[in-house]
Formats: sequence, structure tokens, C-alpha cells
Amino acid sequence: MFQTPAKSRPFSALNIDSVAGMIASLQKKSGDIPWHIDGKTDPWDLVESIMGLNIGGLYKESRLAFQWLETNQNPDGSWFSSYVDGVPEDRTCETHMACYIAVGLFHAYLITRDIQLLEQYWATLEKGIKFALNLQTATGEIYWAKSPEGKVDPMSLLAGSSSIFMSLKCALAIAAVLGKEKKNWEQAFENLGNSIQENLHVYNVSKSRFSMYWFYPILSGALRGEKAQARIDKYWSKYMIEGQGARCVSDEPWVTIAETSELVLALDAMGNTPKARIVFSWIQDRVYEDKTFWCGYTYPDMVVWPEEKISWTNAVALMAADALYNLTPAARFFDHAAWQGHRYLGLSN
Repeated sequence: MFQTPAKSRPFSALNIDSVAGMIASLQKKSGDIPWHIDGKTDPWDLVESIMGLNIGGLYKESRLAFQWLETNQNPDGSWFSSYVDGVPEDRTCETHMACYIAVGLFHAYLITRDIQLLEQYWATLEKGIKFALNLQTATGEIYWAKSPEGKVDPMSLLAGSSSIFMSLKCALAIAAVLGKEKKNWEQAFENLGNSIQENLHVYNVSKSRFSMYWFYPILSGALRGEKAQARIDKYWSKYMIEGQGARCVSDEPWVTIAETSELVLALDAMGNTPKARIVFSWIQDRVYEDKTFWCGYTYPDMVVWPEEKISWTNAVALMAADALYNLTPAARFFDHAAWQGHRYLGLSN
């Protein structure tokens, strides 16, 4: 594989139009947004791209992507794990992918206050949540997937379950906006939160080399306060390269912009905004000539890899910038202090 040596660039301000425009440039007429040119699509990262579009003010493109999700949802509420040109590639159905549309919808609502958007996609959201909760255990954790043959894989993943926690939180916030009561969702949310907070040993540790395993419980708001700080402190040296960013996996010298931006969101969410701004500053010059972000690079040899411009990587960089610099009304979306359980405190503002 041809690899381009990374060049040092002077610090430059984030170009929102360029970053959001790159995401939009990948969108197909169907609304599909693949990872990159000729790349695959997965429904979780498509929602990330939707959030980036909304931060950039590209609401028409965002709506089109929501339509793609609605059109391609399976009858049981799931989506397939990946698609290429709209054709299912991996027919595994993952629980965290099934309900993440709730996160994209509530984020969009905070920016646009378009209640019709929530009404239009309520049924889609409801089916996705139902699919995930059908795989929840009596002790709160949620199994990660059904195989292409429809068999449940009885394994729970910490990053995936943390994502579902955020999805349930947003789904319940949407239900409140629409005046709908969902007691079973509330109980599932409570049980899942208790599982993440008190029973981390039940989650499969085979994925613990991924930095998402480290900070997703914090990013989602499942871990807060002293527990969140203790987790950040305990594993900082394992996953971080000082002055560079977060490793994608702990045992490889590969810094990724998406994981670094998500860590920035987690740090800011728990109230450590000064540290979040420092970490975000480390990746500000990791951009191409058009000011869109690299996916990642190896360190210390500073080789950009992979070379593709990734839709969701650029979307999460926009989310981090929004959280730190208050670009949109959704700036506090991940902020722990903005939530009281599943109630978003900023809706009255």
C-alpha cells in the first residue's frame, strides 16, 4: 500500500464548511453516506455523519440520510452491519447500530427544534430500540448482535453497551418531547446503567485493547464524577501518546483523529474542558490541504494511514469543536451536567 509521509503543518483554525462539505460530497442520491469514496456504509457511522452535517448547517443532506435509514431498516428494527452501494455486505445485526438513530435525531432536534423530524422518525426509532432491548439480559447488559442466520451471540461489549446507554437516554428525551411514556425503556436504561457502573466484569475484555473501551462509558454518561475521573487516570498512559492523541488500539502506534476527538468529548463532558482543549489542539494540524482531517497516522514515523478521507472521522471532529467552542445549540449534547438521568436540562432554554 502506498503511504504518504505526514508533513508538519502550522496551526490552523477548523474550517467547518470544508469539513461538513466533504461529508456531504460523499453522499449519494439515496441519502447513503459511505465511509469514503468507494467505501462501505454502516448505520452507526452514518448517524455520526448526520450529526456532522447538522453542525455544518447542511440540514437537507441530513434529512436525506435519515430517509436512507428509514428505507433500509429491517422489519425487526435492526440494520445490517454494512452495505456497499445500498446492498447488504455483512448481514450481522448489531444492537448498538439498531438504536443509534435516537442519538442523531435528538442531536438534530437540539439544533433545529424541528419536532416534525422526531414525529416522522418515531416509528423507526421505536423499532430500533425494541430490537436492542430484546437482547437485554436480566442483569442489564445487552448482547451485541444476531448473526446473519438469526442466532443471538451471548456476548456483551462495553463500548457497544455504552453507545446503547446514550441511545436510550436520547430516545427517552425524544419521548418526553413528544409526550410519550416509555416505562420499559426507563427500566432498561436504569438496568443498563447499573450494569456498566457496577458489573464491568461481565463485558467481554477481548475488545479492551481498543481505546473506545476506555472512554465510551464516560462519553455516554454512564460513568460520571469520581468514577469517570478514576477511569481516565487509570488508563491514560495505556491509550494516549502525549502531544499526539489517542491510539485506536493500545498495542499499536496509530493515533486516530476520531478516537482523539471522542476522548475530547468525554473529557469535556465530565467537566475537564481545559484538558479537552489541549488534546484537541494536538490534532488541529492533522489535515489535508483542503482542511479536512486525516483518519490517522503512525507515530513516531508520522505516516498518514489510511489515506482515504473518512466521513465519520470528520463528523466527530466537528462534534468536538462544537462542544468546546459552542458552535450550535447542541454544544452541550454530551455534557454530563446537561443531563439528569434521561432528562435533558437544556430543553427549556
